[in-house]
Amino acid sequence: MKHRTATATAALLATALLTGCRSPAAVSQPPAPSTSPSPSPSPAADPCDAAIGQMTPRQRLAQLVVLGVASTDPAAAANLVRDEQVGGIFIGGNATSLLTHDALTPVHAAARWGLSVAVDEEGGRVQRIGRLDGSLPSARTMARTMTVEQVRAAGATRGRELRARGVTVDFAPDADVSAEPDDGPIGDRSFSADPARARAYALAFATGLREGGVTPVLKHFPGHGHASGDSHDGTVRTPPLDSLRHNDLVPYERIADYGPAGVMVGHLTVPGLTAGLPASLSPEAYRLLRTGYGFTGPVITDDLGAMAAVTDLYRLPDAVVHALAAGADQALWSGGGDLAPVLDRLERATADGELPATRVHEALDRVLTAKGTCH
Repeated sequence: MKHRTATATAALLATALLTGCRSPAAVSQPPAPSTSPSPSPSPAADPCDAAIGQMTPRQRLAQLVVLGVASTDPAAAANLVRDEQVGGIFIGGNATSLLTHDALTPVHAAARWGLSVAVDEEGGRVQRIGRLDGSLPSARTMARTMTVEQVRAAGATRGRELRARGVTVDFAPDADVSAEPDDGPIGDRSFSADPARARAYALAFATGLREGGVTPVLKHFPGHGHASGDSHDGTVRTPPLDSLRHNDLVPYERIADYGPAGVMVGHLTVPGLTAGLPASLSPEAYRLLRTGYGFTGPVITDDLGAMAAVTDLYRLPDAVVHALAAGADQALWSGGGDLAPVLDRLERATADGELPATRVHEALDRVLTAKGTCH
């Protein structure tokens, strides 16, 4: 009896052990570690690469300029865009031929990779379609007589009017903080001498423009409102950077609140920042905007061809190279004229490394993304 019991017990134990060894469900064993390296994740494809790959080197450089066109000659504007594939054109002055009768339709059609059509429609003494769609008050008057929501609505109306005429970018609002007399270089172009109020109204007008289908461009970074004169006439100095942070730079705080927008960098010499250069040509000024204020959108210069703060230092082709190398994504000049010397100079600058290929690609990414070219 005892022998049979012991034998049976041993048999049961053996069966249990064998069953446990044979049942994968009973004990889940981790897989043996692989000795082969895990594949690296593929880097995300740059959505702009396809468009950039279709361009010649000269066309890539042409995308980084915005130049003035004769507002009385739609055919010339279309030919310029078709032949050179510039990134943008600027319509200034009081003539309105390009802004009526769908004159901009063939100009847009001539662009293979989209076209920025810009005006500087601020209101008051700086407006381009007042005679066509009704006058807009100056920024200072708007802030004195209208609520923030009313200014936003006015911006949206103006944005729709501009977009209906073929304009896609407005070099406005003026985000400067100024107590100058109305007729000063900034004067009534500023919403307020109070930084927080200036920011609130600039944000409202910019938001309205965007709702109307037009990209706003804040100006003039890092702040012209307390500068010593007019950059059209010569060197202009601002207060030191520490002072700007508490005043003129306040409108650029929490800059993501503005949504998709651009920033225009002014020709302002800033003690403690630009080392004697205009901000538009200073790498440190662009670095402040990017890293100090977190701006990731496109940055354009103020006019490089008609303002003595720059023209006293450089010929236009050289100024364009210096601005793009410093960090601008597009160089602006309102006078138009022969584009070839500028593109020739840019080609030489890329060939010898003065304008690095990485800087060109970075700028192209921002410019094309802002135009909606990259998908």
